[in-house]
Amino acid sequence: MIAFGHIPVMLEECMSGLALKSGGTYFDGTVGGAGHSFEILKRTSPDGKLIACDLDDEAIAAADERLAPFTGRYRIFKSNYKNYGEIFAEAGIDGLDGILLDFGVSSHQLDDAKRGFSYMQPDAPLDMRMDKTQPLTAEHIVNNYSQRDLARILREYGEEKFAAEIAANIVKARTRSAITKSGELADIIEGSIPARFKQNGPAARKTFQAVRIAVNGELDGLYDCVLGLTRSLKKGGRIAILTFHSLEDRIVKQAFRFLETDCICDKSLPVCVCGKKREIEIITPKPLTASVKELAMNPRSKSAKLRIAQKII
Repeated sequence: MIAFGHIPVMLEECMSGLALKSGGTYFDGTVGGAGHSFEILKRTSPDGKLIACDLDDEAIAAADERLAPFTGRYRIFKSNYKNYGEIFAEAGIDGLDGILLDFGVSSHQLDDAKRGFSYMQPDAPLDMRMDKTQPLTAEHIVNNYSQRDLARILREYGEEKFAAEIAANIVKARTRSAITKSGELADIIEGSIPARFKQNGPAARKTFQAVRIAVNGELDGLYDCVLGLTRSLKKGGRIAILTFHSLEDRIVKQAFRFLETDCICDKSLPVCVCGKKREIEIITPKPLTASVKELAMNPRSKSAKLRIAQKII
C-alpha cells in the first residue's frame, strides 16, 4: 500500500450532506487519499459510480490502491477539478447526484519534507506544488517576484497584517543569496513580525498559506467553478464543499447566495427582466464545523467549514 496517510475531515457530515443513494453518480474533485471517495463508493453499493480527479500523482496512485475493491465503478483523472467540463465529457457524464470538494492539503503532503508545504520542515525545499510537473514553485515566487507582488500575495491570500514588512525582508535577504529552504523563509517571516503579534500560532503560517495558494492558483476561477459544478447536478443532487480558510469559504458562500437568488433585477423595475431563477436550496445557512471529538482526534480539522446546497431546478 502506498503511504499516503490522510484522515478525511468531517467524514460523516459530508456523507450525510450528500444524501448518498445506490446507483447515483458522484464527483470527488479533490480525491487525495480517497478517504471520502471510499465511503461514497461503499455507501452507494452495489452500483453507485464515482468520477474523481487530483493533480498529485502520489495521491492518484494511493487512491487507486484504496479504491481497488470498487474496480469498475470509479475512474480517476489527473486534472484540476476546475476542468470539470472536459472530465465529464470524457467520462460520458451528463448529470450528477452529488459533488464533493475538499480544499484541504493532505497530511501526507504536509508531512513529506520533499514537498515543502510546511514551515515545520526547515530543511525542506521551497516547492509547494500539488502537481509536481508544473513549472512554478514557491522558490521561484520568493526569489523572483517583485516586492510589490509579494506583498500583494501575502496580503490577499494570507490576510497577513505584516505583508509589506515580510516582502521587504524577503527581497533584502535574496540579494545576499537565494532563499531555497522552508526554514530560511520561516526565519525571515519570524524576524518581520513584532513579538507581541506572535501569540496566535506560528508566525509563518499565513505566509506559507499565501505562497501555496499562489503556486497552485487555488482561488483562480473558483467562483465560476462553484457555479458551473452546482449547475451540473441533477435536480435533487447535492454539492458539499469543505474549505480551510476564510478566502475560500467567502467565495463558496457568495456563489451559493447567487445561485439561491430569485431575480437579480434592479428593485426599482416594476417586473423582472433578468429571468434569473432560484437554482438551489442552501442546506447549511451557517457552515458546519468539526465536532469536539473530531478536533481531539484530528487537530487539522480545526479550520474546516462545510457548506452544502441542493439543486432544485
